[in-house]
Amino acid sequence: MEGKKEAQLPRDQSFGWLVAVLGGQMASSLDEKLKKIGISLSLWPSLFALWEEEGLTQVELAARCNTANYTTTRVLDSLEALGLVERKKHPTSRRAYQIFLTDKGRELEAAGVQMATECNEDYLSALSEVERSQIHELIKKVISARDSRSI
Repeated sequence: MEGKKEAQLPRDQSFGWLVAVLGGQMASSLDEKLKKIGISLSLWPSLFALWEEEGLTQVELAARCNTANYTTTRVLDSLEALGLVERKKHPTSRRAYQIFLTDKGRELEAAGVQMATECNEDYLSALSEVERSQIHELIKKVISARDSRSI
């Protein structure tokens, strides 16, 4: 057949392709759930990190979310406009601000975490407990190996 080239590696054998498909599906599912509480997936990593620890600087938050500083600035602007976070001057740095949740931001934690848990459960439901543990450990191992090479 002219025009059709055989792929070097079929997509269903490509780790990157499979991770991208799974990530896209999970992101879409979680985004749909989060909209029910008035937030979008783009705001999720920052909120999740702040639920773990408030008072982070923007640079610290960007690092925890693995996002660029300018992206974090836009996310924080959106979170602030929604009344979910506030920036406060850092006590020892003239240029930095610390990011804190508002009461409204804290109130979303239980529902948001429940939605994420349901999403994870939905996607992992086909796996046994042992397989769930294995997939978590293997993915963390791949990420860790990649991070150590980029230093």
